[in-house]
Amino acid sequence: QLHLVESGGGLVQPGGSLRLSCAASGFILDYYVIGWFRQAPGKEREGVSCISSSGDSTNYADSVRGRFTVSRDNAKNTVYLQMNSLKPEDTAIYFCAAAPRTRITTVRTMCGISPLYDYWGQGTQVTVSS
Repeated sequence: QLHLVESGGGLVQPGGSLRLSCAASGFILDYYVIGWFRQAPGKEREGVSCISSSGDSTNYADSVRGRFTVSRDNAKNTVYLQMNSLKPEDTAIYFCAAAPRTRITTVRTMCGISPLYDYWGQGTQVTVSS
């Protein structure tokens, strides 16, 4: 069975930091582009960030650029999202998703398109509040 499992969410004060992890089981992440998405109550799911299969290309939504950093450790079959300077508007459920690297050929323009992803995690809640 193929699974993605997110972890690392929680409650944090504005200005704080969290690091989310996305661990894969049943398949090798090396061949996949990994995207991070989030969905806040009453809002549509939006792309946050993504990273190419090799890790040499990344992309970020304007709302998180400069605050969030995506990285991956293929040896551990895990992708990370470091979130700094968190704001209340970052509150959402965060999901990671995997798409074959042969499908997302240009990370910058394609990685925020959710139908391109085959596998999704169950999500982890991030709440930013004082």
